[in-house]
Amino acid sequence: MVYIGNWVLNSTREGDRLEDYDKVESLIFSHCRDNGADALADRDEAGYYPSQAFQEGGIHEAIMDYEDAVFFDILAEELARRDMGYEPVTSQNYDELTGRMEEYIAEFEENGIINLTVEK
Repeated sequence: MVYIGNWVLNSTREGDRLEDYDKVESLIFSHCRDNGADALADRDEAGYYPSQAFQEGGIHEAIMDYEDAVFFDILAEELARRDMGYEPVTSQNYDELTGRMEEYIAEFEENGIINLTVEK
């Protein structure tokens, strides 16, 4: 979990990593060897970090599955809100919003983004 959190926070940063999260990750991974999980952590002069075996063990596939789900949910909501003129969400229009979102999600489940177009 700490790896996923740190990856979400720091994977898109270049020179401005949030180093406190790197430190927490290093601390957690420092306990791998003492707990029978030697293969999950490596060490260098900077501290402990997730091993290649850990990183290739399916964690990034799980992150990608999550990103796909979130992408389509956000896209469906944004398109539904656009269709409704970006009105603030209220108890009066909530059902309309969720209905439109469900229609978009059904489309994405069936066809992905193949039918999505961008007009300028």
